[in-house]
Parts: sequence; C-alpha cells; structure tokens
Amino acid sequence: MNAILGVIFHFLGGFASGSFYIPYKRVRNWAWETYWIVGGIFSWLIVPPLAAYLTIPHFGDIISSTTGSVLRLTYIFGVLWGIGGLTYGLGVRYLGVALGSSIILGLCSVFGSLIPSIYYNFHKTAGKDTFSDLLGNTWGQVVLLGILVCIIGIAICGKAGTMKEKDLSGHQVNAENKEYKFGLGLFVSIVSGVLSACFAFGLDAGSDMAHVANTLWKNAHPDKEGEFLFRNNVIYVVLLWGGLTTNFIWCMLLNARNKTFGDYTNKQAPLLRNYIFSALAGTTWFLQFFFYGMGESKLGNGPSSWILHMAFIILIANIWGLVLKEWNGVRKKTYYTVLAGIAVIILSVLIVGYGNRLHDKQIRESKSVSLNLILHKN
Repeated sequence: MNAILGVIFHFLGGFASGSFYIPYKRVRNWAWETYWIVGGIFSWLIVPPLAAYLTIPHFGDIISSTTGSVLRLTYIFGVLWGIGGLTYGLGVRYLGVALGSSIILGLCSVFGSLIPSIYYNFHKTAGKDTFSDLLGNTWGQVVLLGILVCIIGIAICGKAGTMKEKDLSGHQVNAENKEYKFGLGLFVSIVSGVLSACFAFGLDAGSDMAHVANTLWKNAHPDKEGEFLFRNNVIYVVLLWGGLTTNFIWCMLLNARNKTFGDYTNKQAPLLRNYIFSALAGTTWFLQFFFYGMGESKLGNGPSSWILHMAFIILIANIWGLVLKEWNGVRKKTYYTVLAGIAVIILSVLIVGYGNRLHDKQIRESKSVSLNLILHKN
C-alpha cells in the first residue's frame, strides 16, 4: 500500500511540475523576467513557509536549532539549483514545454545520480557510494547503462530540435513556436539539467532538519506507523531561499536592462489577471515538491523517488506539448523523432531507477547478513 501511495504522490508532483508553466502562457503584456519573478516569489518565499506552518508545528524552532554548516550548505545548493531553475524557464521558453522539459529533466536525472558518486570517490564518506562502487557492482552498472541510454535519448531529441527548426524556417509559425530558438535553448537546457540536480543534493544536505521533524512527529503520534509525510517541508524553506536569491537578482538585472520595471504597474496590461496567473504558476510549481516529499516518505528511497519524479514530469510535460500544439507544422518524421527521443529518455530514467532498486536490495541483504552474524555470536 505504501508503494502505491508513493507512486500516486509522485504522479501528483510530476503533474504539478509538468503543468506549472501553463498559467504563464495566459499572462499578457509582461516581459518574461517580470512574470517569472512574480511567480517565483510565491514558489520560493510565500508558499514554502506557509506549507511548513500548516504541516510542521514550530518549524521555525527546527531551523533555528540547526547547525550553521547544515543551513549554509543547504542554502548554497539552493543557490546553484536556482540557476538551474532560472535556465529551466528559459529552456522551456526557447524549446517549448515538451522538448525543453525532456532534455532538462533527462540531464537532471543523469547528473543527480552520477555527480555525488564522483564527488565521494575523492572525498570518502561513510554510507555514501563512490563512482568505483558503480563500476564494481551490478546495480551501479545498471545505473551507468541508464545514463548512457539517457544521453542517446537527449541526442535524438536534439536531432528532432534541428529538424523542427528546419521545418519551421520560412513558414508561418503559431504562437507557441514564435520564440523557438534551438541553439540557445539547447545551451540553457544543458546548464539547467546539470544544476537542477542540486535540488536533490540540497535535500540530502538539509536532511538533519527532516529527521528532527520526523522524530518529533513520531513522538507526538506513537500509535501511528510509517514516516512523517511532510518532513521535507522544513528543508524547502531554507533550500528555496537559495533559489529565490539567484532568480531575484537575475530578474531585477533583466528588469533594469530591458527597462521593464514598469510592467508591475502597467495599466495597459491586465494586471490583476497577470498577478493571479503568475501566482497560480508559482504555487503549482511548489506543489511538485510538496507531493515529492510525501511520495519519498512512502517509498523510503531518495534516489529512486527522484528518478520516478523526473519520469512523471517528462510524461506530463510532453502531454502538454501535444495539447499546446508545439509540434504543429513539422513533418511526420520530425514528430516521430521527438517521440522516439522522449521514449528513450523515459526508458533511461526507469533503468536508473531499477539500478537504485537493486542497490537498496543489496543494502537490505547486507544488513540482514550482519544482523544474523550478531545473533549467531550471541
């Protein structure tokens, strides 16, 4: 039952993430940087502490009692992730919801699984897997296979992007394709995919806060089994401050450079409508991690939860890409090429998830053997 609930929660989180950009398309007469930061204020400043307040009593005390090193590292990963989130918006803007999300999230899955192991190869840490562990174990080899498959899928999507650019050149394009820029979009998508993985690292860095929230909940509810559904909400408060910092600075610079500070009070724009849709987009964005934390608490596996989360986002984002007719006007060959690339990326995510599952099984078996040895000695 826990596994089923975990999958359902991850689907809801994936739906929120794959859908959050849609309300922005209803904003009129505002520059990108204007509606992005208005939505971001809800995503990173208003909604996270509200969610923590509603789900974790005295969450502020947990944060204030956490060591400065934990808070600092969590915040730094949030800053790095913020660059990834910022370029995510640009990637979707220039490549569309379907192609941009597929490339970014595919890379995010890859680096989220690979970078920590490389780091721990040079900085040995108890309980952390190294890149050598990946090479020397079946589960690690499966993960590496999934990464290779993901790279192939991204290459296929890239090919589809160049085909789309050629198909649309010299033709009348619809509103969803008017900002399509493959080269620029691919660059910012790669940057976003790499740095967006820092969110997973930030969750790991701030896990002490989640452990405290989980312990307090268990002490207050001794009759209930399982883990606290909302334990990650306290981490989000600190982690998303980092994201807000990056995005706020960049958007203010763009407002200044593009002379768009007047957007916020421009009476020629539908101000109330723009603020409502931007707030809706920002709130929807946060809900992805609200449900992610619930899913992780049920599945009990960070890496596999992250992979499953990515897979659902890719699926939902591409469904929206079809609904929004982002691939209208292209040849069937181009259309089928991008579908093939997306399918390969999803396959890669599932392969990596299977590798992580094998890893969990190995850990459980190792613990079981150790326990039996202890009991035998006694």
